[in-house]
Amino acid sequence: MSPASNDPSSLLERETLAGKKQNLWLRAALVQAIRHFFTERKYLEVETPYLIPAPAPELHIDAIRADGGFLHTSPELCMKRLLAAGYPKIFQICRCFRQGERGRRHLPEFTLLEWYREDTNYLALMDECEEVVVFILEELGLPPLMQFQGRTLDFQRPWNRLTVQQAFERYASDPLDQALACGRFDEILAYEIEPSLGFPNPVFLYQYPSSLAALSRLSKDTPGVAERFELYVAGVELANAFSELTDSVEQRARFEKERAKRKEQGKTVYPLSEKFLRSLSYMPESAGIALGVDRLVMLLSNQKEIDPVVAFTPEEL
Repeated sequence: MSPASNDPSSLLERETLAGKKQNLWLRAALVQAIRHFFTERKYLEVETPYLIPAPAPELHIDAIRADGGFLHTSPELCMKRLLAAGYPKIFQICRCFRQGERGRRHLPEFTLLEWYREDTNYLALMDECEEVVVFILEELGLPPLMQFQGRTLDFQRPWNRLTVQQAFERYASDPLDQALACGRFDEILAYEIEPSLGFPNPVFLYQYPSSLAALSRLSKDTPGVAERFELYVAGVELANAFSELTDSVEQRARFEKERAKRKEQGKTVYPLSEKFLRSLSYMPESAGIALGVDRLVMLLSNQKEIDPVVAFTPEEL
């Protein structure tokens, strides 16, 4: 017997890791179910580089520097280049990295499922998102009705759809226009709206204000909003999706605006991804979505935080 075997810290570490076993088995089966869903529907599984020269310059997402470049915060830019090169249906399950993200439901290194389809939009992607999760439940032998932290979740389709405007009218202390004007949109969304979303049914929060379009296109039918949605389950943001912007001039302008904001706040200003911007002129009408694998496992295993569903947290290394 080694001396370390009697050390209380070593025993506690071992017990902590051993206690995750059931969740990690669930996680492994869930990942296999994801692959089954997409390969059955003729999606191509792809792998794109984790180390890239230029991430998307989003104000509130900070990339981690590595070897003269950055670890990707999402595979989005590379996957869209593949879409533009003629790959009509692609998916990826990968590790992503974001600086300073640590909390009950955040990790600096986490797992995303991301997929893209040509000739579709964000509304159709809502339907497919429902299909993915319901398929996973069936593959795992889980019922559509389940308990999460003492409350009922109902995954039976169809799920609810709520515009951002409706959410502010229903749950927020300030009107949407005022929240945007005074820079309180994110604060109100996080603390007043999100906790009420996704009980008992999942809900798609959609039609984001055009100022928060990110890499999505603006609506052709509803002025002032972007074709973007986020999926919420039990107050947890599970996915973020767009009808993709294919206008390189508009996308460059948005990137430059975000770069200016980052500079103003003293953050790292990333170089522009010129190859991505050039590829947009070839990209077909399409939609894409990123879904948090760790968070989905957390929900399905009835865990109130993310730590028990990953093999190692940063503090356990």
